[in-house]
Amino acid sequence: MDLLGVSLHHALIPYMVLAGALALDLLLGEYPARLHPTVWMGRLISVFKPRLKHRSRAVEYVRGFVLAIGLVSAVYIIAYCILYMLDGYHAVLIMVSVLALKSTFALRAMEEHARAVMDSLMLNDMASARYKVSMIVGRDTSNLDEEHILSATIESIGESTVDGVTAPLFYYALLGVPAALAYRAINTLDSMLGYRDEYHRHIGYASAKLDTIANYIPARLTALAMVIASMLLRLDWRNAMRIMLRDRHNTPSVNSGYPMSVMAGALRIRLEKIGYYRLGDGEQSITVEHCRMALKVMKVSSMVFIALVVLPLLLV
Repeated sequence: MDLLGVSLHHALIPYMVLAGALALDLLLGEYPARLHPTVWMGRLISVFKPRLKHRSRAVEYVRGFVLAIGLVSAVYIIAYCILYMLDGYHAVLIMVSVLALKSTFALRAMEEHARAVMDSLMLNDMASARYKVSMIVGRDTSNLDEEHILSATIESIGESTVDGVTAPLFYYALLGVPAALAYRAINTLDSMLGYRDEYHRHIGYASAKLDTIANYIPARLTALAMVIASMLLRLDWRNAMRIMLRDRHNTPSVNSGYPMSVMAGALRIRLEKIGYYRLGDGEQSITVEHCRMALKVMKVSSMVFIALVVLPLLLV
């Protein structure tokens, strides 16, 4: 009976860690920068970044590959070893695992960033809105009008539902906290190196490819979760599916087009990055209210993803 109790307690740990991390995120939001593992990864990448450059393109490819594989492997191994050493101390193991897993996703933080943009727009403070949206998108926001500020915000909500919530939880369900942290390392590498300009093109190639591979399955599963969330929220889920099937390949990324096109279809709006892509038909003029609804889609689809993907994988 005692053995059964211990075994049952051990089997419940992954669920306790997931519940604790979600609760911590909703209560506290992001960690301070000095305590955030993602910030530590970013600083380490910044140290190595100038050292990746070389007059030979081949050398840059190799250096970028070595950094990407080395950092992701190191993060996984270090996290695995720490948690392995804590295996006999269940209370400490759960606490450390909760703190570590929470650092890999940011549901509340994304909502706070989006609401900051909306608040500025409602005050007609365009300069502030452009600055705040520049904090969550990788484009020039200095000349965006209100429509394109809202579009950029909703695009970010859609894309961040994957890389900021569902993907790290997907890898947690597959291989535990170390895998979620390893995914965060991949995503951080891509956000710092995975650009197509001349400086980053070769040194960031491996980082960008790793990110594409890591997000391939989560992006598509999340898009389906968003369609279900649209149905639950009584949005146009049929249009969400139609626009996803039609426009998912319009973006340069093979993954981001999925959640963003679902969002455009469900809200009946057009999402546009000027000079790059358009998603949706624009049946309705985009407003702050659409942005609020996009946040609801993000939260409900995250819960749907946890219920239909994460929990079943944890059972397996």
